[in-house]
Amino acid sequence: MQPAQRIAALRREIRHHEECYYVLDAPEIPDADFDALMLELARLEAAHPELLTADSPTQRVGGRVDSAFATVTHAEPMLSLDNAYSDEDLAAFDERVRKGLSTATETVERVTYVAELKIDGLSMALTYEDGLLVRGATRGDGVHGEEVTANVRTIRAIPLRLDGPVPARLEVRGEVYLPRASFERINQERGASGEPLFANPRNAAAGTMRHLEPALVARRRLGAFMYQLVVPPPPAVAGTDAPLFDAPPPPEGDTTTHADTLRRLVSWGLPVEPHWRRCDGLDDLVAFCGEWRERRRSLPFDTDGVVIKVDDLASRARLGTTSKFPRWAIAFKFPAEQKITRLLRIEVNVGRTGAVTPFAVLDPVSVAGSTISMATLHNPEDVARKDIRAGDWVVVEKAGDVIPRVVGPVLERRPADAVPWQMPTACPRCGAVLQPPEDEVVWRCENTSCPARLQRGLEHFASRAAMNIEGLGESLVAQLIAAGLVRDYADLYALTADQLAALTSSSTRSDGKVIERTLGVKNAAKVIGQIDRSRTNPLWRLVFALGIRHIGERSAQVLSQAFHSMPAIAAASEGALQSTPEIGPVLAHA
Repeated sequence: MQPAQRIAALRREIRHHEECYYVLDAPEIPDADFDALMLELARLEAAHPELLTADSPTQRVGGRVDSAFATVTHAEPMLSLDNAYSDEDLAAFDERVRKGLSTATETVERVTYVAELKIDGLSMALTYEDGLLVRGATRGDGVHGEEVTANVRTIRAIPLRLDGPVPARLEVRGEVYLPRASFERINQERGASGEPLFANPRNAAAGTMRHLEPALVARRRLGAFMYQLVVPPPPAVAGTDAPLFDAPPPPEGDTTTHADTLRRLVSWGLPVEPHWRRCDGLDDLVAFCGEWRERRRSLPFDTDGVVIKVDDLASRARLGTTSKFPRWAIAFKFPAEQKITRLLRIEVNVGRTGAVTPFAVLDPVSVAGSTISMATLHNPEDVARKDIRAGDWVVVEKAGDVIPRVVGPVLERRPADAVPWQMPTACPRCGAVLQPPEDEVVWRCENTSCPARLQRGLEHFASRAAMNIEGLGESLVAQLIAAGLVRDYADLYALTADQLAALTSSSTRSDGKVIERTLGVKNAAKVIGQIDRSRTNPLWRLVFALGIRHIGERSAQVLSQAFHSMPAIAAASEGALQSTPEIGPVLAHA
């Protein structure tokens, strides 16, 4: 067999086994045999470099990404989904859909839906040109995402080239996730080396995709499932905006349903979660959701609900979308898993705006796949209303399978010496007097120099939605404050790589041994580079990053467009601010 023929045959065979292993979870050959195929292909390509192509299985792991991820614009906005939490919510959704599709002369009595398991991972958009993967991007803010192509290429469930005839350019959307087995393995490795553990598979997947080392991403063995297809129409006439369609007409005929779209994705070699089902009306939907409430525990990945979509694409177009959600889809969230554990004590946390909120320190308990040792208690009134006391046995759940919270105490197991909790009257970090402002239930530390407020403020300042300073996370911010290197936001821009490289942190391994480590020269240089890059951010990001109370991203954008510079915003009177569209008295005063 000629080298070109053998290389082509090896690539087909390897891709088949990748799909069996990473998509279908049904490997046909041992790992050693798969490795032998990869080794043979690598040797042939090395001997015949003119036959090497970008979509070869040997080219999945590229070199290191040398800078922060670029921002890309999605083919069309990646909208969120509205949520349903009960059968009654599903019925209300179904009624809205039927009403939206009914006309003056025809009442729609029944709608066909497609129900898909909601994968608990990171939303991703993949762009293919002439069947070849050219870009992978995170959801971001829904309009713009981060380009993570090098990392996407390492995910073996995602084909580098699609099978069969495909549109010249298309965008496929789906979810990148971390299987439970991979999550447990990674946390065991991190624990053994003294690194902090990931909270859950979703966070681990998100953190992995934003890593700058594709080789590390490859080692974590992420999975992926696709569920949506976006194909641009032919170029529009100059000066007009052409709409984008949910699915293209395939060569064999028109794709008119979402079920057809999912089958089309599979025919191209893309991974689609196989348990989806067409449901004829509300009763079928309720039955599907009920079936998977417990059955989901048997899956090798996390799912927190069911995504329900109108099957007919023309009906979707008639229903349209709101500014946030499509009217033709909804996410049914499974009831939160609940466990009982001991509430050891109640402490308070000081946020960046000075808000002081109580939280529960718990005897660690496993809930919905992760270990919970702390949970929110919202505010003092919530604690008093639920009569939650230190020493109580309490019911704990993960709201939406994400945020741990205390549902309430188990009164029959309450210790005799448990006493009602009282909100502290002094800030635990700076000692300032605490009191709730008039007409508010949230208590506040009004000391703007409070170390806790500074820490949370710096974390917000550096966050992705604000100044987007990669690497400046909670641990590093705490070290900077403890070392006296940063006392306000401006101090970040006077830091040097040498100062950062000398910072030390400690962590405790699973065997109790304390590990000390420095940030290091390479990591320090990366953080300084990120800080310098943030100087070029648009003005609205800085306005939002300052953490002015009530000023969100949209308000920051409006102010920046109206005043054009920070000195102009700072000098503006309340009257001038209020004259700005969308800025009312509360925002202007803040």
